[in-house]
Amino acid sequence: MNSPRPSISIVLADDHPVVLHGMAGILRAQPDINVVALCGDGIAAAEAIRRFVPDIAVLDISMPGLNGLDVLSRITSDGLATKVIFLSAAATDSQILTAITRGAKGIMLKDIAPESLADCVRQVASGRQWFPADVVDAAMEREMGRRVQSKQLVQTLTPRERQVVVSLCEGNSNKMIARRLNLTEGTVKVHLSNIYNKLGVANRTALTALTIVHRDQLDPGISDVFDPDWKAPDVSMGKSDPISK
Repeated sequence: MNSPRPSISIVLADDHPVVLHGMAGILRAQPDINVVALCGDGIAAAEAIRRFVPDIAVLDISMPGLNGLDVLSRITSDGLATKVIFLSAAATDSQILTAITRGAKGIMLKDIAPESLADCVRQVASGRQWFPADVVDAAMEREMGRRVQSKQLVQTLTPRERQVVVSLCEGNSNKMIARRLNLTEGTVKVHLSNIYNKLGVANRTALTALTIVHRDQLDPGISDVFDPDWKAPDVSMGKSDPISK
């Protein structure tokens, strides 16, 4: 007999009661999902997450009190292990890109099929991400004026540049990237400048948002050059100088 799936604990937050209780009904019908709190605003969500430390928080990206991005920042600053999935009816391009670079694990639109909600939760709980490539690519196109598909991303960058990109998207500074790849910091800066020019992006935040969605295309063949004992720090990408950091 198969053993039951471990329960995934969830905090749900949305300022629209119909949406909130609709999500709760869908997820409570799943035998492996445990909804521990329903919250109508960001302040209540932050308090519930701090109290229960759930596996997953499904948050409306725009809420009164604290918006979803602010709640994510609090989770990060408190060092909580809760993974965040954002739900939105009409997130702005800036919100989508900021959510990704601050460490969100998934983004869903409110018009998705009900069964996709549970699928997304399970994927994120298992350590994967849920970012609809079409949504993020469109946001990047409008925000940055350039559209780069997975195939183009791989073909445009050299193997070393792909290694730099993956390391940067793990939250590493130029110094850390240099150490991992056995390069000088000056060489890393040159690589980043070339990468920005090739992809038509302006800074680390934009590069992270662009590549995280297509990371599977960048990963093959890079692990053998990294120090196996090295662990990347959990650092959020900011809006600092893209080259001098």
